[in-house]
Amino acid sequence: MKLEHIALYVEDLEAIKSFYIRHFGATSNNKYHNPRTGLQTNFLSFDGGARLEIMQRPEMSPRASGEHPLGYTHISFKLGSKEKVDQLTQELQEGGCPLLNGPRMTGDGYYESVLTDPEGNLIELVA
Repeated sequence: MKLEHIALYVEDLEAIKSFYIRHFGATSNNKYHNPRTGLQTNFLSFDGGARLEIMQRPEMSPRASGEHPLGYTHISFKLGSKEKVDQLTQELQEGGCPLLNGPRMTGDGYYESVLTDPEGNLIELVA
């Protein structure tokens, strides 16, 4: 079995698409738009076959609150080395993405840092 994709509702479809293309090498399909429902989507594809569907629609509701809400937690990208984690962490910070943790070795053996994308979705970078 293979996980097909993960989907996120986003406020600014174009800005989030550009962010993942620029910083993570994603490629995008053509935007889908359903004029009846207002739904707009893009599929972002990454090396190795992972895909992220970013979606927007008129009736979206605000994000859950609290430090540890149930549901979606983060997207993790395996970069292949500590140096790449450090480099992309610095690049994202310089671009305005808040660093929440790291880079550091975790108790379960990962070298990682945790930041957010421009809309506050958690991104984990691992070696």
